[in-house]
Amino acid sequence: MTLFSVIARNRRIVAPCLCRFYSSFRFEDLRITVTDRPKRKPEPKNLKFGAEFSDHMLEIDWTEQDGWGFPVIKPLEPFIMHPACKVFHYAPELFEGIKAYRCVDGQIRIFRPMENMSRMASTAARACLPDFDQGELLKCIKKLVSLDAEWVPYSDQCSLYIRPSAIGTEPTLGITMSNMAKIFVITGPVGAYYPTGLKPISLLADPSFVRAWPGGCGAYKLGSNYAPTIAIQRYALKNHNCQQVLWLYGEDQQLTEVGTMNLFVYWINENGEEELITPTLETGLVLPGITRKSLLEITREWNEFKVTEGHISMKTFIKALNEGRVREVFGSGTACVVAPVDRILYEGKDLHIGTGSDQKSLTQKLYETLMDIQYFRTPHKWMETLDTGLEEEKCSKTDHVKNLF
Repeated sequence: MTLFSVIARNRRIVAPCLCRFYSSFRFEDLRITVTDRPKRKPEPKNLKFGAEFSDHMLEIDWTEQDGWGFPVIKPLEPFIMHPACKVFHYAPELFEGIKAYRCVDGQIRIFRPMENMSRMASTAARACLPDFDQGELLKCIKKLVSLDAEWVPYSDQCSLYIRPSAIGTEPTLGITMSNMAKIFVITGPVGAYYPTGLKPISLLADPSFVRAWPGGCGAYKLGSNYAPTIAIQRYALKNHNCQQVLWLYGEDQQLTEVGTMNLFVYWINENGEEELITPTLETGLVLPGITRKSLLEITREWNEFKVTEGHISMKTFIKALNEGRVREVFGSGTACVVAPVDRILYEGKDLHIGTGSDQKSLTQKLYETLMDIQYFRTPHKWMETLDTGLEEEKCSKTDHVKNLF
C-alpha cells in the first residue's frame, strides 16, 4: 500500500498541511453515473478541433481540511460556481492536452499519458494547487475514455482529445493559496489538424512582444500563459498576414517558441554539421512538450544527424539563412504533431524558408513516423491501452497488426 493510499484512507485525521502535499484520491473509490441521454456522434469528416465533446466528464474536488474527495464520472454538465472563486480573479488554473487513438488493430490507446501527468503535477506545484497521485488520475482518465469509447473516431485521421484541468475554487477574494480546488477532465473527438496534409505557416518575429522570461512560468502549462498571447496572434494575422508568432527573448533575441508550439530548426550549423536544434529547457522559457521530447528521442535513435537542445539567436539564424544553411523550420505540439514554417516576418522583411512539406523533408518524415506510432502501425511502448498499460511486450509483433481502416 502506497503512502498516498494510507493517507487517503485516513484523510480526516491527517494534518491539513500534509493533505495538501501527500493525500490523493483512489481509482478504486471511483463513482460512475452513466448518462441516459447519449448524444449522437459526429462524422469524422466533419470534425473540427475542440468543437465536440463526449457524453461524460471526470470531476474530483479537494479541500485543505479534508484533502481529496472521491473521483466521480458523470454526464457532462456545466459547473455551478461562486463568482468569487479564485480561478476567476487570480487564475490558479492549469490544463493538459492528451490524445487517444483508435489504432489499426481496433484497440484504443493513449499516447504517453504519464508524461502529461508528470507535467501536470509540476504545474500544479507552481500554481499552488494540490498534489495528486499521477497513476491514480491516469486510471480514472482511462476509465472515462473506456466509458466513452464510441467517441474515439473510427478513423486514422482523427483522435479523441483529452483535456485534464485543475482550478482553484475557494470562493473568497484575496491573492492567497486557494484552500479549495477541483480537477476535472473532459474529452471530445477532433479531426486532423491539417486535413489536406502539412500546410506551411508564416510567423511574425517582433522582439517587442515577450511570451516568457527567466524565473517566470513559461515552462508550465498554465492558462495564464496563453490568454496574453491571443491579442498578439490576432495582430500578427490581421496586420501582417502571419498565422503565428515567433516568440523572441532577450538582447540577443533568442528564438523560443512558435505560437503555442515548440520550435525546431534543421540546418547545417557553423561547424558544418547537419543538425536538428531546439531551444533548451534550461532557461525556463519554453514548455517541455511531449511531442518535442518524442521527436528528440526519435531522431537521436535514428542517429542520422546531430540533435541538440541549445540556444538559437535571431542573428545566428539569419546568418545561416543568408548562407543557405537553413533547411527546415517547424513547430511541434499535440494538436498538429508538426507544422512547417515557410516565412518569418522580421523587422519589416520576409525571411523565406524551405517549406518542409514535400515528401522528402525531415518534417514530413517525422510527421509520418509519429503518426505511425500513434495509430500503432508501428507498435511502440509509448502507446498505452486502457487496461494493461504499456505495450512493451507487443512492440515486436508487427507482422500480426491488421489495418482496420
